[in-house]
Amino acid sequence: MPTLATNKRAHFDYELLDKYEAGLVLTGAEVKSIKTGHISLKGSFVTMHESELYLTNATVAHYPFANFKIAYDPTRSRKLLVKKSEIKSLIGKLHVKGLTLVPLRVYTKRRLIKLEFAVARGKKAYDKRSDIAKSESKRSIDRALKSS
Repeated sequence: MPTLATNKRAHFDYELLDKYEAGLVLTGAEVKSIKTGHISLKGSFVTMHESELYLTNATVAHYPFANFKIAYDPTRSRKLLVKKSEIKSLIGKLHVKGLTLVPLRVYTKRRLIKLEFAVARGKKAYDKRSDIAKSESKRSIDRALKSS
């Protein structure tokens, strides 16, 4: 499963609780653009409208070889294809205060384009500082072991 795009800030800004997989409803030109790697999850999020999930603010660049007769919006909301049972469980989890849905990565599974997203809780500043301290100490230990 080759990864096409990742949300690098998700693990730093959020505590990830449960991960889910969803299909994306795309146009043909968007599929071509995504498969060539022209997608960005920076600043994107998953929203729920009338028991349907949407990927919002993900930027899919204009595919240069497509013939667009109408104006193309690269940040339009794209519907996510998720099972009804998963949507019901997500509705219950989102009513808990402080939980949100965060996109993690876009990847291909056979010929399909999938989105991995997670139910997450925002981290506080002190949580981020402790994570940075842990990663720096791990990095220094790895350097010391490598040099000796």
